[in-house]
Amino acid sequence: MRRRTGPTLPAAVALVILTGCASGPSLETQGEVTAPPGDSRHLVVGSAGFTESDLLAQMYSLLLNKAGYGAEILSVANRELYEPALESGQIDVVPEYAATFADWLNAKKNGADAKPVGSPDLDTTMRALRDLATPRGLTVLAPGKAVDQNAFAVTASYARQHRLKTLSDLGGSGLPVRLAAGDECVQRPYCEPGLKKVYGIDITAVDPKGVGTTQAKKAVQSGQDQMVLTTSTDATLDDFGLVLLKDDKKLQNADYIVPVVNRSRAGSEGVANALGHLNAALTTADLASLNEQVDSWRRLPQDVARAYLEGKGLL
Repeated sequence: MRRRTGPTLPAAVALVILTGCASGPSLETQGEVTAPPGDSRHLVVGSAGFTESDLLAQMYSLLLNKAGYGAEILSVANRELYEPALESGQIDVVPEYAATFADWLNAKKNGADAKPVGSPDLDTTMRALRDLATPRGLTVLAPGKAVDQNAFAVTASYARQHRLKTLSDLGGSGLPVRLAAGDECVQRPYCEPGLKKVYGIDITAVDPKGVGTTQAKKAVQSGQDQMVLTTSTDATLDDFGLVLLKDDKKLQNADYIVPVVNRSRAGSEGVANALGHLNAALTTADLASLNEQVDSWRRLPQDVARAYLEGKGLL
C-alpha cells in the first residue's frame, strides 16, 4: 500500500485522459514493436499523487530539464488512470515499483486471479515486467538501488531486549507476536502466512489497523501489538520509537524504483541516460529521508528534490 498525500488530478484533465487512452497500441499490434524509440523534447512526467511519487517525479523532471528536455509534471490519482495515459503518450514517464507494476500489468492482461509474476528476485521480476510492458509500447529503464517494499517494525526497546535485528531472530526467539497490519494480511503470502512459513514467527493475531498507519504504529508503541507492517521507506518510524527488522530471507517482492517510459515518445538513450543518473545516487535510506522532509518537516517536494540532486552533484 502506498501513501496518498499529494494533489490529485483535476476532473477535467482526468476526463481527457480517460477518453484519450484509445490511441495506444491496439490488441492486433501489441507485441510488434517496430518503430524506432522516440525522443520528444517536451515530456510529461506522471506522479501518482503521494509523497514519494511526487518526489521522484520532481527529480525526474529536474534531471530531464538539465539534459535539455522540457518537462512538466502531471499528478494522477491512481494507476488505473495513469497507466493507460502512459500507453497512449499523454504521459511520457512515470516512477514505478518493479514487482507491483509487473503484477498489475499481469492482472490487466490475464485477469485478477492470474498467478503473480513479481518475486523477491529483481532479475526475475524485471524480465517479467519487461515482457508485459513492451507489447504495450512501454520501455522499462534500469532500476536503481532504492526499494520501497513491505517491511516489519518493532519498538527499539523490544528489539534491544530480545536482541532482534532480523525477522529470523524474531522467529528463533519463539516470542508470541500480535501484528498490526491490514486485514488482508491474514491471506497475503508476504504477510502472516509468509512470516509463519518462512521465518517461523508465532503470529497470534492480526490487529486490522492498516499498513503503516498512525493507529497501527501507536498500537506497537504502546505494547498493545508487538510488530507493525509498514514500508521500507517509512519516514516516521523514529517518531514512534520503531525500528525495522531485516527481511534476511527475502520474503518481500523486489519493489525497486524503476522509471517506465512511453517508447514512441521517450524511449531514447538521452532520456535513459538522464534518469539513470539518479540510480547511482538514490538509496532506500535516502528516499526515507526525503519522505520525512516532506511529511514531517512540511517542506515542498520540489524544494526537497532539488536540494537532494544538488547535494549529490546531479544539478
